[in-house]
Amino acid sequence: SQLLECRNSLQSLVIPFAGLPPATRDLLARLGMHKVSIHNVHHNSASTAEMAIALCLAAAKQILPVDVRLRQGDWTPRGIPAVAAPDPWPQMILNHKCAVVLGYGHVGKRVSTVLSALGCTVHAIRATCQAWYTDGPIAVHPVADLHTVLTKAMILVICLPGTAQTEGLIGKKQLSLLPKGSVLVNVGRGHIVDEASLYEALASGERLFAAGLDCWYNYPSTPEERSSTPVSKRYDFGRLDNVVMSPHRAGGVGIDETEESRLECIAELIDAAFHRGSRNMPNRVAVEKGY
Repeated sequence: SQLLECRNSLQSLVIPFAGLPPATRDLLARLGMHKVSIHNVHHNSASTAEMAIALCLAAAKQILPVDVRLRQGDWTPRGIPAVAAPDPWPQMILNHKCAVVLGYGHVGKRVSTVLSALGCTVHAIRATCQAWYTDGPIAVHPVADLHTVLTKAMILVICLPGTAQTEGLIGKKQLSLLPKGSVLVNVGRGHIVDEASLYEALASGERLFAAGLDCWYNYPSTPEERSSTPVSKRYDFGRLDNVVMSPHRAGGVGIDETEESRLECIAELIDAAFHRGSRNMPNRVAVEKGY
């Protein structure tokens, strides 16, 4: 009803987060509001990138299963050589490893910078990239290079939006291209990675050493369900020791600092609209792509 009231005068619409909800896109199309420019805010890109790095390190270092054992007084994962001592608990050392970051926007750039600082050789995939180029130490590739860079990816970090183009982008074939012992991190959307293929790869351990996941395949639909909803209707990810699980909290929604940042970003858009016109505000969404 609000859109109907202003359909003839509305020039721009600010969506106070990243992406374009399909319901909003369809409503605008149904009302014939094709000329309305749509803009996002990327207020939580720092928080999301930080979570990606946290999940990457927790998975690579196997922090959680080792933590559980030490709380019970079990020091054996330390692995100091001694007579009859078990082998140390396995972990990945990131230095000199190849990392591939899917998505080179606000989040992907931050993640790439940190991984490079940790000693990784970083390759990023960017949808708008037409030909390979370098951005400092980061090699940026077009989507056409995806399968080539996956064969090197000891660390794969997904920072993509959920769109028709990205759904199922990583499936059984793509996971099979990863080097043995790789780590996967997803702070984008769950369905970017095929659910069955991901579970199989983690359960078998033949290809994936570990994963850090902040987005899933099943979500609570009511407040009452928030304390009793599994992350998948098909697979028990919770039984896997090599998965670090996070309930889609990378964006820091509701945290004072995050919401203050959201308001600051909205204020910047309004200021830009005042000085340069609403259609010239930054962070314009490509409606056909959904981001």
